[in-house]
Amino acid sequence: MSKTSRREFFGAPAAALATHWAGAAPHAAGAPAGPGPNDIINLGLIGCGARGRQVIIPGFQKLPGVRFVAVCDVNSKHLADGRQRAGGERVAAYRDFRKLVEDKNVDVVIIATNQHWHVLPTIAACQAGKDVLLAKPLGNSIGEGSFAIEAARKYRRLVGVDTQQRSQEFYHQAVELIQSGKLGEISEVRVWDYENQWPGPGSPPDCAPPEELDWEFYVGPAPYRAYNPNIYYNLGYDWFKLSGGGHQVAWGVHHFDIVLWAMGVKWPETVFATGGDFAFQSNREWPNTFSATLRFGPGPVAKRGFVLNYEMRVGGRRETRSHGKCFLGTQASLLLDRSGYAIVKEMPGAKIVSSGAFISPEETVSGVVDQVLHFKVFLDNVRQRKQPFANLETCHYASNVAHLMNISHEVGRSIRWGGANHQVIGDSEANALVLKPYRAPWKLEV
Repeated sequence: MSKTSRREFFGAPAAALATHWAGAAPHAAGAPAGPGPNDIINLGLIGCGARGRQVIIPGFQKLPGVRFVAVCDVNSKHLADGRQRAGGERVAAYRDFRKLVEDKNVDVVIIATNQHWHVLPTIAACQAGKDVLLAKPLGNSIGEGSFAIEAARKYRRLVGVDTQQRSQEFYHQAVELIQSGKLGEISEVRVWDYENQWPGPGSPPDCAPPEELDWEFYVGPAPYRAYNPNIYYNLGYDWFKLSGGGHQVAWGVHHFDIVLWAMGVKWPETVFATGGDFAFQSNREWPNTFSATLRFGPGPVAKRGFVLNYEMRVGGRRETRSHGKCFLGTQASLLLDRSGYAIVKEMPGAKIVSSGAFISPEETVSGVVDQVLHFKVFLDNVRQRKQPFANLETCHYASNVAHLMNISHEVGRSIRWGGANHQVIGDSEANALVLKPYRAPWKLEV
């Protein structure tokens, strides 16, 4: 069988994309003054954990026209290390994020905390007249997102989100192909996150927190629980309800963001999820094996609607592409992850005589997700006073998909989602999980 190229199958490639796609986003009309095109942008980092110290600080330091002037963390060792990496003694160091937000030298606040500490610092930064770059997801529950969006609008601030796939050209190319209709009728999108973390972290008992950690402040607005090593170390924060929502949130938000963008939709109509600790036993609160099926209504790409099937396991990888998604159409399927995308042509109506007999070779387009490019795009938005393409609203809807899965899992049944009013339809128990209550004295106020 002769090899069919992407050009031959899909026609001439799309026109070259602009260098910064976010530049096409609406201008933030009436926004208070921010750093000008030639100004040095002063950065303040909240959260000096692994990502803050190992990705954000060195990433921004590769870019011209910026400098860190303040860092913040509730862990004194992380704070000291982050300060040293950010510039040493000239950089202000705070244990309380509110002090950093009040710092007049800070122009842009970068929030790299765990997700239960995403929304309150965002609101505070907007109130203080700062622009923000926020780690995903938007919050630890669906309802928090609306408060962050309201704050950005009320105080006319630019808030970008670290869903960095939106700043990569090959993702834009893939989305354009999906939206072109050349895949045919898309009836299903598969999304997966596979890792092998066996034998797991075990179940250490609760104990006193390390001296360098202010555990009370760390818990913050979440319901209080005693310290456990698995929550704070070894990426455990993703697997406890205090600070995370499993891989379906930690990784899934990246995927769901692309699915919603490509398919031109905002929310599912129905969601069912199930799972359990089938790979290994531990004291984690989210399952290590998880599956969800979501039905989406008609949209601009899938005129009849489509199904999203999500699978997550940390008890075995098998697949070469361990974190990815596949858009299945009647003419072709498009497989997409951070290494690029691949297209497999279908042959509608062909008689299947053996598995894979009529599948043409994959035509692949390689890519690399460049985190520093995403930082640069965000800084360009700040200088140009243009809303980022990866913003609070796009992250809100992507985060909601993951949170809805967890709500369904927690109540143990399928749920119907009224996306326009952010309500679970006809299920008071599930609806009560849409906004998790804050622990006093913390309040969601805009």
